[in-house]
Amino acid sequence: MDSNQSTQQEIYQLVKENNRMLHKMRRNAFIAGIIKILLYLGLFVVLPYWLYVTYFAPIIDSTLQTMQQIQGTSAEAKLQVENLQNAIKQFDLTQYLGR
Repeated sequence: MDSNQSTQQEIYQLVKENNRMLHKMRRNAFIAGIIKILLYLGLFVVLPYWLYVTYFAPIIDSTLQTMQQIQGTSAEAKLQVENLQNAIKQFDLTQYLGR
């Protein structure tokens, strides 16, 4: 009987140790999952937002300002061409050439 009881005691100790290991593994897997979620969140949400605010937003703003200046200059040039055409129509050179 004594060997049977020592075997049962040994099995009980092994079961307790196995249970502790399983709990540790489960806790570590849970913590690793949370860390993985936080890393992915940081990588795919926070990092692009930070890059946009820090680097891309000023570049995009300056590009938009340049495009608006170009459009304004283009509109001014178009207006000047129209004024030149109106001035040419006013002089109507055909009157002076006799045609």
